Amino acid sequence: MVLDYLKETDALLEGHFLLSSGRHSGRYVQCAKLLQYPEKARKVIKVTAEKVHVEFDTIIGPAMGGIIPACILGEVMNKKNIFSERVDNIMTLRRGFEIERGEKFLIMEDVITTGKSSMEVKRLVEELGGEVVGFACIVNRGLAKFELPVFEAIKLEFETYDPETCPLCKGGSKPIKPGSRKF
Repeated sequence: MVLDYLKETDALLEGHFLLSSGRHSGRYVQCAKLLQYPEKARKVIKVTAEKVHVEFDTIIGPAMGGIIPACILGEVMNKKNIFSERVDNIMTLRRGFEIERGEKFLIMEDVITTGKSSMEVKRLVEELGGEVVGFACIVNRGLAKFELPVFEAIKLEFETYDPETCPLCKGGSKPIKPGSRKF
């Protein structure tokens, strides 16, 4: 069902993509395409929610891609949710959001690829006295290695390439950068 919804909403892209990690790939998941359909997005995120087996107080999603999924997961699980955002390329809390000492968090993303954003949010939460107990996402690309559990609606492993050895580049195409993160 999850894969069907990703296909129906054109969230699975094929081409030549520059990932935020700097690596290249011939496939990309643009969950924003799924998230424009609230009922489908809710059903997919409910799959993630059903897999969560840790106790937590609050969901936090990094801007941009984690804001809507965190909100939907919060609604599905009846949990408070907030979001973090980058200011001068540093993950931070704004808009009056606060973290209480000992508050337990689940980090929710649209897609987890290398885990870079998730780890930035984890550091932020811990610096402010909170505790991260796990990660959740719509799509887990399977490249991130965490010591905490990851709960995903679906795992999709796509091949990625170093720019120097990328067969797509060697074939003459140029990568496009579909994500929101600036390097």
